[in-house]
Amino acid sequence: MSKLNIETIKFPGLELKRPVIISGPCSAETEEQVLTTAKELAAIGVKIFRAGIWKPRTRPGAFEGVGSLGLPWLKRVKEETGMFIGVEVATSHHVYEALKFGVDMVWVGARTSANPFAVQEVADALKGVNIPVFVKNPVNPDLDLWIGALERINGAGITQLGAIHRGFSTYDKSEFRNHPQWQIPIELHRRIPELPIITDPSHIGGTRDLIADISQEAMDLNFDGLIIEAHTCPEKAWSDASQQVTPARLKEILDNLVLRRPKIGDTPRNALDELRKKIDELDNQLLDVLNERMKISEAIGQYKYENNITILQTRRYDEIMKDRVGRAASRGLDAEFATKIFESIHEESISCQSAIMNRELKRKEGK
Repeated sequence: MSKLNIETIKFPGLELKRPVIISGPCSAETEEQVLTTAKELAAIGVKIFRAGIWKPRTRPGAFEGVGSLGLPWLKRVKEETGMFIGVEVATSHHVYEALKFGVDMVWVGARTSANPFAVQEVADALKGVNIPVFVKNPVNPDLDLWIGALERINGAGITQLGAIHRGFSTYDKSEFRNHPQWQIPIELHRRIPELPIITDPSHIGGTRDLIADISQEAMDLNFDGLIIEAHTCPEKAWSDASQQVTPARLKEILDNLVLRRPKIGDTPRNALDELRKKIDELDNQLLDVLNERMKISEAIGQYKYENNITILQTRRYDEIMKDRVGRAASRGLDAEFATKIFESIHEESISCQSAIMNRELKRKEGK
C-alpha cells in the first residue's frame, strides 16, 4: 500500500457529489468558443470547466493549443458563469501561468506522468499551493509509474490529490483509442482506497459513440467522476473532433447514468453470499488444475532436456492458441480474454521448463 497524505478535495462553495463532472472543449480555440461552450455547460449544471491550453501532440505541425493567450478566456468563464476552471500542465511554466490566472485545479497529462523528471518539475512548481491536483495515468500500462507520479506531487505538499483514468496506448487492434484496462485503476483503488478516481471516457473511446457506455462502466465500478470533452460545435473542433459531444448530448448521457449502491449495507446477502461461495469453489478448482498443468510442463521440460529439444516450439504454441481460443468462443467466452489467459499460461510453462533445464545443467556441471 502506498502511503499518501490525502485530504478531501474541496472547491469553495461547491458540494462535490458523485459523479463529479468536469467538462469543456479539448482545446480552447477562441474566446467566443470557450465562453459559448462554458455557458451551455453551466446551463445543464456542470460546475467545473476544462479546456486544453497547451496540447502535446504526437507529431509536429498539429494544433498545439493557443497557450497562455487562452488563460484570460478561462478567467472570464469563472467570472461570468461562476464555474471552477481547470487545465492540464506539463511544465513549471504552465503551472506558474495557470496559477497567475486563478485556475482552480490542474492535472498532469498522460505523456508527462510517464516521465518522472517532468513530474518532479511540475511538483516543485506546485510547492506551497493548495488546489486540487489530478494525475492522469501514464500512456503505458504501468501502475507503479502512475503511483510514483502521485507520490511526487504529494511529496510537494499537495494533499488534495486525485487520479484520472484515461486509458492506455496499445498496438493491438481495439475499438478504443486508448484501451481502458479497467484492472489497473481497480488495483490503484485497492492500494489507495482514499484516492478519488475520475474516468476520461473521451480519451478512452476516441469517438463520441462510446462515451455513454464507458461512463456507465466507470460508475458501475464506483469511480468518483467523469471528465468528458464537450464543444458547442464538435464537428468543427480544432483537435479531437470525433471524441467531443455537444453540451446537450452530455446532458443526455448524464441523465441516463445509473448510479448503483457502492456498498451492500444491510440489504439481504444470502443470495450474494451463495454466489460468492461458488466463485471461491471454482477459483480453488482453477488453481488445482493450473497446478497440475505446471507439473506436466515440468515433466515436458525434463523430457526436452534429456532429448536435447528446444523449449519453444512455435508451431505447437500456434496450434494451442488457435484451438483454445476457438474452444473459448464456442463456450461464449471473449476471444481477447481467452488469449490473455493462455498467453499467461504459456509464459509460465516456458518459465517452468527453463527452470528445469537450468537446474539439470547446473547439476551436470557440478558432477
